[in-house]
Amino acid sequence: MTIHFPFQNTYSALPANFFARVAPTPVASPRLIKLNRPLAVQLGLDPDLLSTPEGAEILAGKRLPDGADPIAMAYAGHQFGHFVPQLGDGRAILLGEVIDTDGVRRDIQLKGSGPTPFSRRGDGRAALGPVLREYIVSEAMFALGIPTTRSLAAVVTGEPVMRETALPGAVLTRVASSHIRVGTFQFFAARGDTDGVRALADHVIARHYPELSDAAQPYHALLAGVVARQAALVARWLLVGFIHGVMNTDNTSISGETIDYGPCAFLDAYNPAQVFSSIDEMGRYAYANQPRIALWNLTRLAECLLPLFDSEQEKAIEQAQTILGEFPEKFTAAYQAGLRAKVGLFTARDGDEALIQDLLDAMAKNAADFTLTFRHLGDAAADDAADVRAQFTDPAAFDEWATRWRTRLALEPQTPAERKAAMGAVNPAFIPRNHRIEAVIQAAVNNDDYAPFEELLTVLAKPYEGQPQFAAYAEPPLPEQMVTQTFCGT
Repeated sequence: MTIHFPFQNTYSALPANFFARVAPTPVASPRLIKLNRPLAVQLGLDPDLLSTPEGAEILAGKRLPDGADPIAMAYAGHQFGHFVPQLGDGRAILLGEVIDTDGVRRDIQLKGSGPTPFSRRGDGRAALGPVLREYIVSEAMFALGIPTTRSLAAVVTGEPVMRETALPGAVLTRVASSHIRVGTFQFFAARGDTDGVRALADHVIARHYPELSDAAQPYHALLAGVVARQAALVARWLLVGFIHGVMNTDNTSISGETIDYGPCAFLDAYNPAQVFSSIDEMGRYAYANQPRIALWNLTRLAECLLPLFDSEQEKAIEQAQTILGEFPEKFTAAYQAGLRAKVGLFTARDGDEALIQDLLDAMAKNAADFTLTFRHLGDAAADDAADVRAQFTDPAAFDEWATRWRTRLALEPQTPAERKAAMGAVNPAFIPRNHRIEAVIQAAVNNDDYAPFEELLTVLAKPYEGQPQFAAYAEPPLPEQMVTQTFCGT
């Protein structure tokens, strides 16, 4: 029996320098530990067949599904500000593309499936811990309503991988609208390959921005489209306290999805300067720096597109700067609208931005938990402020702000119940807290116990619901549970 994937591949039909053809490296004894059955159905795949031993072999790269055309994609990138002209998929292999039940083209990629020509002396493998982290966080982001790559399956390989110590090996099956990055454009631009940049831009427009194909200046419109999507995406990150941790240009998706969950983390106590990533020693990708870095990355994309804008470089630069200049306004509009919704404001009035900033400042000074402060603010709107006051080391700091907040709320007609319901729909009770993820990883790695993993996924699938039976998952870590550093999967 051969499991069939309804592949309709387009990226592997591009010129040969866009990728390297390479098959996954077989592993010893793959075992399926998690299959995302609803996603499988959405992709037109049979979850029962994928759950068989043959399915596990496909999801581990030991066996290729019918119709696969496996490739490792070429790309470059700025890593912490330093340009590397060739990176590429060093431990990931794209099996192919399918059209899902919504008519959307989706990549199916194996991550941790063995070395490729882009591995740069790496083993091309993934350890179990990073695979579980990406599965948990990417699916949590999806449930939170944030554009993201998805996780179809996690498989243990039966083989160890060597990092600081020997760890269980694993493979993640990742699904994305595409894996095209700012760094993909940089790969061709760095080589002076304008034809490659143009071919890639045409492919991206056809795949992700088809409404731009008839635009008078389609490449200008493409940059504007990516700017708009990234501005909206990063605003949504900040609104849930998400820190990507490694916002290199090769981790910036052209489709506007969150991609590459390496040393990512969520805020506990609100701190704009918070950094978790062990490799971000200078705080380049700190929580509050993410909008600035997004614009920096988009500027690198604009540089790649300049030859497509105008034959005169000065004109091309001026045109690109005009488009990039739209980012701050688009980000601020999305972010401020989101913040107003989080504090229960249905309209925009003068003074709102300062009012909300005063709350954030008080939260930072009082080590208030980001998620729970906003979640309990809905109760405070109905005059039950006990839970939100408890988030502040000095509850009086909240009381002073709340007096002004309630004066502002009185200018709108909604009832407390209406406001609380609206706030509950945008302020999650549950996020993938760092200490919970670490506990799941330790149970799996040390004891081959996936029950905590399954339970955490169950909780995070409904982040905006109360779920009183899982109330402990909403709580911040105790001091001895706090995670201060997260690590890259490589």
